[in-house]
Amino acid sequence: MDINRISASSTFSFDSAKAKPLAGTTAQTNGTETQDTSDNKALVEKEKSRALSEADAAQLTKLQARDRAVRQHEMAHLAASGALATSGASFTYQKGSDGVSYAVGGEVGIDTSPGSTPEDTIARARQIQAAALAPADPSGQDRAVASQAAQMEIVARTQLAAQSGADSGNTEAREQAIKVQRAYSEPVTESLINVYA
Repeated sequence: MDINRISASSTFSFDSAKAKPLAGTTAQTNGTETQDTSDNKALVEKEKSRALSEADAAQLTKLQARDRAVRQHEMAHLAASGALATSGASFTYQKGSDGVSYAVGGEVGIDTSPGSTPEDTIARARQIQAAALAPADPSGQDRAVASQAAQMEIVARTQLAAQSGADSGNTEAREQAIKVQRAYSEPVTESLINVYA
């Protein structure tokens, strides 16, 4: 058929017996079924690679979201810890299918040692609590650090009350402060606790 002869009103016929079947389909030719297996295999491989790339894309999306969340979490700890931070944020990474490393965990070191006076210890305990609970979604480890800081604050307050009671001669207040101090004075085994995302 000459392309120059075809006009807008021209029609042409299609001979289905001479047409090549589509990949992955079966055609009837003279009463027997034939299948183009090489085209079919190529289509199957293409579908597999597309499925893998869709799975990879889904994984990358999750890794990117986790990376953002972990970095925000650790930066919140770092910003609230101020001078008590013993290190910057450090991260644990996982490599994605694109070859990029994504943060999936992290920590910020915070000095949890008591201050030189009960007043200083109270201030430090409050800052430790604020740093531990700074992220929008504190982890179990974050809550444990905040709890230890709250206990440290209670002990410092009882020490302060005991000092005030001794200074004023109020033995009853002093005895009560000593009881409270004994109840809450579990020794802190480490002066450095890592806060994890």
